[in-house]
Amino acid sequence: MPSLDDLRKRITSVKSTQKITKAMKMVAAAKLRKAQENAEKGRPYSEKMNNIILNLSAGVSDTQSAPKLLVGTGKEDVHLCVVLTSDRGLCGGFNSNIIKKAKNYFEKIQKEGKSLKIITVGSKGHDQLKRQYGKSIIENISFKESKNINYFDAAKVGNLIIEKFQNEEFDFCTIFFNKFKNVISQIPQAQQIIPLENENKDKDEKLESNYEFEPDEDEILSNLLPKNISTQIFKAMLENSASEQGSRMTAMDNATRNAGDLVDKLTIQYNRSRQAAITKELIEIISGAESL
Repeated sequence: MPSLDDLRKRITSVKSTQKITKAMKMVAAAKLRKAQENAEKGRPYSEKMNNIILNLSAGVSDTQSAPKLLVGTGKEDVHLCVVLTSDRGLCGGFNSNIIKKAKNYFEKIQKEGKSLKIITVGSKGHDQLKRQYGKSIIENISFKESKNINYFDAAKVGNLIIEKFQNEEFDFCTIFFNKFKNVISQIPQAQQIIPLENENKDKDEKLESNYEFEPDEDEILSNLLPKNISTQIFKAMLENSASEQGSRMTAMDNATRNAGDLVDKLTIQYNRSRQAAITKELIEIISGAESL
C-alpha cells in the first residue's frame, strides 16, 4: 500500500499533467478554427479543378496520345502510395486511422501480386510503417520545420511524384489522408491521383460539358495535370491539418477529464489512508494509557 507521501506526490504529478493537457487542448482549439477554415476553402477549388480536367479528358479524341498523367501507362503492375500523417503525436487515433486505411490497401495490392512503393509524408506514419513495410518505403518526407501548411511543401511532394512517374517507376498513385468532418469525426480517405479518377462516377452525376477551350484540350491538360496533383496533395494536407487539431483537441479534453477523475480517486485514497493512520495512533495512545 502506498504511503501518504507517495500519494501526495502522485496527486501533485497528475495535477501538473492535467494543466499541460488542458493547455494543449486550448492551443489545439485555437489552431483548429483557422485550419478548418482553410480546409473548407480548399475543397471547392480542388473539386472544380478535377471536374475541369475530366471535362477536358472527355474531349480528347485520341487516348493513345493523351497525357499519361490522365490515362495512365496502360499497366497496373506498380502502385505508389503516398501516406500523409503528422509529425507530432498526442492527437488520439488521427495517425492510426490513416495507417489502418493504408495497410488494408497494401494488403489488397500484395494479394493481387502487384509491386508496392510507399512515400511517407510525416514522421509518425513512417514510424508506424517502417517495421512491416520498411523495404517498400522509398522516400520519407517531413515538414516539421514548417509552421503552417503551404502550397510550396505540397508542390515538393507533387514534383517528386511526377518525376518518379516520368521515370516510369510506378503505374498508379494513391494518397491517404483524413478528411475533416467535425471535431469528433475524421474520415480516412484513399484518393487515386494518377491516373485521374472520377470520384463521382458511382453517384450518377454528370459533368458539365458547356466549356469552350483555347488552345486545344491536349495542351491545356499538359499544363493542368501536374498542377492538379500538387493541388490534390495540398487539399489533403489542409484536411489533415484540421483533422489533426480536432483529434488533438478531443484527445486532450479526454486526458484532462481522466486526470481529474484520477485526482479525485487518489484524494479519496489519501484521505482514507490518513484517517486510518490517525485512528491507529489514537488506538495506540489509548491502549498505552489504559495499560498504566
